[in-house]
Amino acid sequence: MTGGDASKPRVILLILGALAMSPALAMSPTNAQAQGAGLGAAGELVDPDTLRVCADPSNMPFTDQSGQGFENKLAELVARKTGRKSVAYTWFPTVIGFVRNTLAANRCDVIMGYAQGDELVQNTNAYYRSSYVLVHPKGDDLEGVETIEDPKLTGKRIGVVERTPPTANMAANKLLRTAKIYPLAVDTRVTPSMGEVVIKDMLAGKIDAAILWGPMAGYYAKQLKADVAIVPLVKEKTGSRMSYRITMGVRPSDQEWKRTLNKVIRENQAEINKLLLDYNVPLIDEHDNAITAAPG
Repeated sequence: MTGGDASKPRVILLILGALAMSPALAMSPTNAQAQGAGLGAAGELVDPDTLRVCADPSNMPFTDQSGQGFENKLAELVARKTGRKSVAYTWFPTVIGFVRNTLAANRCDVIMGYAQGDELVQNTNAYYRSSYVLVHPKGDDLEGVETIEDPKLTGKRIGVVERTPPTANMAANKLLRTAKIYPLAVDTRVTPSMGEVVIKDMLAGKIDAAILWGPMAGYYAKQLKADVAIVPLVKEKTGSRMSYRITMGVRPSDQEWKRTLNKVIRENQAEINKLLLDYNVPLIDEHDNAITAAPG
């Protein structure tokens, strides 16, 4: 995800596994038809019949053109709860220009996952909170490590994606000297997601540990049936923060639409949590405690 300060979480979240090679916007036929639909409440440019979603076509576990990402599933939930008859996508790689060419161009009405605080969109209330995580094989000598500052990490071969927030903290603790740096922007149509590559490298013994965005680490650890510890990095004393609230992104003008989505989030948080946990997303509450079950 891109478009703004590269340190911002949604920028990082969008661009990880993004289609950096493809500049073209691809609209589905259904979405093209939706362009002519009537206006939503109070003259807002929101389609009242079709949930028009701005998304990357190959960015698992978030979105995928096959509809298998958790944000795809969340879109289906939102469509049901708001009385939309269908979901239609405007597909665009999550590189610089993503928001400008999708949401801001009125080609779609919502980005399903966007970090709170990015100035390019208006954020709904957060529907989950997660963090970057330390991943390592269970039972190794990194058991008990909870921060990047821990001296046990010194000299370890740690896999990390370039220019993501953890690299600053790793640099401050002189951990980049022995780290393996993975590319930030890859074309996931032809190259596996870096989350998958990093976890596989760890399982193959090419690296000792990894520091990844939690939803990506959790998903690929589950997919690969990896017996690993996934430790949210929520106890850093200095450096870049590692935890972020994730919202839906809408246009600044669409106030009623934001209120509608906030109502969906508020009334369906348990179902949303269950969806995220099914994808092995490391959820944390506002006190940095792990959420391991949907609220009753």
